[in-house]
Amino acid sequence: MPYVLKNENLQIHIDSPLENYNFSRFDWTGKIAEVKFRNAHLSSVESTDNINEHHFGKGFYNEFGIDSALGFDDTAIGGWFHKIGVGLLKKEDTQYLFSKDYDIIPAEFKTISESNKLIISCKSQAINGYSYELRKEIELHSCGFTINYYLKNTGEKNINTTEYVHNFTAINNDLIGNNYVLRFPFQLKPERFGETVNPELKVAIGPNEVTFNSTPKEPFFFSDLSGSDHVKAEWELTNLEHNIGIRETGSFQTNKVNLWGLTHVISPELFFNIFIKPGESTEWSRNYNIFQLNKNV
Repeated sequence: MPYVLKNENLQIHIDSPLENYNFSRFDWTGKIAEVKFRNAHLSSVESTDNINEHHFGKGFYNEFGIDSALGFDDTAIGGWFHKIGVGLLKKEDTQYLFSKDYDIIPAEFKTISESNKLIISCKSQAINGYSYELRKEIELHSCGFTINYYLKNTGEKNINTTEYVHNFTAINNDLIGNNYVLRFPFQLKPERFGETVNPELKVAIGPNEVTFNSTPKEPFFFSDLSGSDHVKAEWELTNLEHNIGIRETGSFQTNKVNLWGLTHVISPELFFNIFIKPGESTEWSRNYNIFQLNKNV
């Protein structure tokens, strides 16, 4: 059974580390599978037609090291490397792919449940000079929640990686379309994007907002929305039909903001860069605020 944090406005369903999702991509600590605001769903799923739902993302899943998992390059084929928040993965070839189904030796997990907070810790084995301790706290507020992270380098080598939340979002199960507006606190310059995948031209890029002229049937993707500039880590998604909005604000600045989506889901992503020397640690947080729109907006 999932852990449930709830009050008069919100319900947050969080799977325990070894429950349900068991793939090698997303962090197993604090798998926020479902969020409801006054009975309106705010969370969605990565895929609606998959055979094994526990291999795909949902809700507010996060990931460490999407481009290269910790220690992958230092590991011989047949050896084991770290996926932070998951455990050890077995290396089978020379290229790391986040979508690959790796053999897994799970890390050591502990969970503490409080009335308005869930605390999940993850302790890794020591492999090839790398090891770490991760702690995540998911705390409920009146109209939102905060994810607090603590990551300590307990190994002999530097930890150099990234973390982001995929934010599989849809408001009250409304399909992505002209009811949605996605805003950023910085100027969008498409000529500086890293990659643009907009095959149906249904995604419109404005000065600081993304809108839709109809519901996309094919996946869309935009990388480096800030043009690699360091900007405030924030996005705000509103739905004009259901008069609900959600905003994520990081405690950091970011130089990488991506956007992915499909017919039923939109996923803005704020990346946090991590560099930790042996014996040192770092902390960061992500705050989510959910709000009702003025019906005259």
